[in-house]
Amino acid sequence: MSDNAKFVQGNLMRHIIVMASTSSFGLMSIFFVDLLDMWFISLLDDPKLVAAIGFASTLTFLATSISIGTSIAAGALVSRALGAKQIETAKRYAITSLVIAAIVSILTNALMISNLDTLLSWLGAVGEVARVAHDYLLIVLPASVFLAIGLAASAVLRGVGDAKGSMMSTLSGGIVNAILDPILIFSLSLGVTGAAIASVFARIAVFTYAVSRVHRRHQLLTRPSVDAFKQCSKPLLNIALPAIITNAATPLGNAYVTAAIAAYGSSYVAGYAVIGRLTPVCFAFVFSVSGAIGPIIGQNYGANNWTRIKQTLRDSLVVISSFCVLVSGLLWLLQDYVID
Repeated sequence: MSDNAKFVQGNLMRHIIVMASTSSFGLMSIFFVDLLDMWFISLLDDPKLVAAIGFASTLTFLATSISIGTSIAAGALVSRALGAKQIETAKRYAITSLVIAAIVSILTNALMISNLDTLLSWLGAVGEVARVAHDYLLIVLPASVFLAIGLAASAVLRGVGDAKGSMMSTLSGGIVNAILDPILIFSLSLGVTGAAIASVFARIAVFTYAVSRVHRRHQLLTRPSVDAFKQCSKPLLNIALPAIITNAATPLGNAYVTAAIAAYGSSYVAGYAVIGRLTPVCFAFVFSVSGAIGPIIGQNYGANNWTRIKQTLRDSLVVISSFCVLVSGLLWLLQDYVID
């Protein structure tokens, strides 16, 4: 295996931009899947179906955000071990992070599925809209376990510095979804069910690409073991749990607003659902920076290079601020075109 601690040298601003941009393309594809589903469903010319996808996406957004929080720990600790040239430790963190991602996702989705009617009721979904959202979620949520493991593996790829592999792992899901959506929704006349099935295959694609690349390209996966889990689970959870809580704040806030808007009817929910899907797509780069600089900081932490750690934090703030100003300005100028 080649030297994987590539972030302990070279231009830091370049590392941040490359890692964040490639990561954002992949992350954007995950959120774009929901937006794409909504767009195809909107072509059926039934606002109630769009509203149903909006309610369902509120819950899938929460599940995905929790998985992203888990993946942050994987990238941080794998990169730190590699920076310290502790290859075996990196391997143990890699496999344990995938196991923890699966466990957290299974528990989260089991809790959601067992309380779907209650959750949809809290969000304000009623009647046919609630039924369609319920059926959609019953298909999609179980497959979210594949996405959780895939995101953790993608974070391991970022920890190695494999920006292209990390991007392609999540981008593969968007590609699969874009191909299957029109076939299943329109050609096979499956409607919302077709959109759900396409999302399942998209999640499996992310899992397959990411895990296979970590294993075959970087040889960082070993057999799961009780000893490795005992050794690595506490450090991983020390990072993952705060990250999960932080990442869950946005979808929970989104759920609260959705519930408030639902009082005005399905058409309002449909409109807000579009806004809610556009925001993570447009600002995926911002979400990606935290995951992107984690491996950079991790490798330099492992190498005890504090000067580069401080510079990474300063440069990342410059990048985030510049991006937010640029994209916000573009959205303001192009808002009429986006709505159309």
